[in-house]
Parts: sequence; structure tokens; C-alpha cells
Amino acid sequence: VQLQASGGGLVQPGGSLRLSCAASTGIFSITFMAWYRQAPGKERELVAYIMNNGVANYADSAKRRFTISRDNTKNAMYLQMNNLKPEDTAVYFCNANLRGINYWGQGTLVTVSS
Repeated sequence: VQLQASGGGLVQPGGSLRLSCAASTGIFSITFMAWYRQAPGKERELVAYIMNNGVANYADSAKRRFTISRDNTKNAMYLQMNNLKPEDTAVYFCNANLRGINYWGQGTLVTVSS
């Protein structure tokens, strides 16, 4: 499975971005898909995940601001990020776990700055 993340960029505090993750194969059978992020000098952390039944969960920092979704018909996953803060600045990675194997996208940079 190859994953391609896109949608990052420079945004002012309080702004919004929508990240996309395109998969090279069908994602219907992928039980677990997630967004992670890694800020400079910090470890990679889980932002949100979504199961193939639509159940989603969020890190505390993402709750009430971010929304994860997936479209199995388009082989894609999304992360809608609202009310962005400078501390959201990071490289965002999409992840898929298929039969116990983790697949990663290349990452997309999100910079929140005035």
C-alpha cells in the first residue's frame, strides 16, 4: 500500500486546512487508518485514527478542532483541521495498518504562523 499525503501549507492561527491521504489500493479492507504528526525536535504522535466501520478517536489536542474521515470509494482519508494553533505546526503523516503491517505516507508540512 502506498500512501500520498497532501494539503499542508502555511496558515495563520485560527485558520483551517484539509489534509488528504490517497492510497494506491482499495482501503475497504484496511481496518485502521490514522494521522500522525511530528513537530521539530519531538517524537511522532498520534493525532487521530478511524476504523473501517467509521469509529474515530482523537488525541486531546485534536478534539473539537479536527475531524478525521475516510472515503472507501475514493481510497482516501482526510483530516479537517480548524482553529489551528502554532503548536499544530508539524509534518503530518498518514498511516494505514493492513494485516499487522504499517504503511506510511511521505508527510505533508503544516505551518501555523502569523
